[in-house]
Amino acid sequence: MRVSFLVYGVLYVVIEMIGHALETVGWAHVTPLDVASALTDALLFVVVCIALVVASDVARQRWGPALAAWHEERLRAHAEAQTEVVWDDGPIGVTSWRPEPIALAAGPQPAASSGGGTYATTTYGPRTPGHAFPEEPGHLL
Repeated sequence: MRVSFLVYGVLYVVIEMIGHALETVGWAHVTPLDVASALTDALLFVVVCIALVVASDVARQRWGPALAAWHEERLRAHAEAQTEVVWDDGPIGVTSWRPEPIALAAGPQPAASSGGGTYATTTYGPRTPGHAFPEEPGHLL
């Protein structure tokens, strides 16, 4: 019963593909070559689908038992690993991969502002007025 439904379904798809190909050409301009081309395309589609089904069935028969045994072995190993684990409430010791921090010298401290201003002078920019980039060799970036 299921095979007959499958055959009717495949026949329906083939007829629809042929009809679509002939409709694309235009019913008034259909030639025997167009019919043969549509029929060949539809049958090629059916043959490729059958090849995929057969290849999947052969792969299932060939690799199915090995895959099932591998899956069962993985489940058994997982069950054994779960029974061997003993949880401890103590802290877990971890060594750091980071190097010891380098002691850096403190940068220049800003001078105390005189005159009671509301802002402090910053250390950004040049300290003396003039060129920001000196022209002497050795001081260039």
